[in-house]
Amino acid sequence: MHGLAAGFRKNRTKIWVAAVTLLLVFYLVVSFQRSLLLLSDANLTAKAIGAAYLVLPIVGAWALIRELMFGARTEQMAKVLEAEGGLPVDELPRTPGGRIVRAAADAEFEKYRAEAEAAPDDWRSWFRLSCAYDAAGDRKRARASMRDAVKLFTAAS
Repeated sequence: MHGLAAGFRKNRTKIWVAAVTLLLVFYLVVSFQRSLLLLSDANLTAKAIGAAYLVLPIVGAWALIRELMFGARTEQMAKVLEAEGGLPVDELPRTPGGRIVRAAADAEFEKYRAEAEAAPDDWRSWFRLSCAYDAAGDRKRARASMRDAVKLFTAAS
């Protein structure tokens, strides 16, 4: 029983991703089925709604595949960096609530920004910059930097 709990804790994120993915796939299948039912109806309005409704599962499937591939690449890059000893070490001070102290994250960020500017073609520097953005609370730029890291990593592979 202890091994099961430890395995759950270790793979908690993957388990949640799998659960949400299964729910989304179920929703997409039901949406697709309903759109086909509406398309087969004799009423022109129902056909138009069915055609419009058909777009949802197509866009949803595309977004799901894109996000899963992004996550897999990010995990792959993290494993490479971990094997190389290049993952950023999380030694930033935290508030009593567990959040990273913003001033410390901003100071650490400058180090990784300079590294990315010095080596703009190295996916490793963009990966670390993404982690620094995330620690500083800028999720939008963290994701954009990770996308850049993924592009460079894919091109290098």
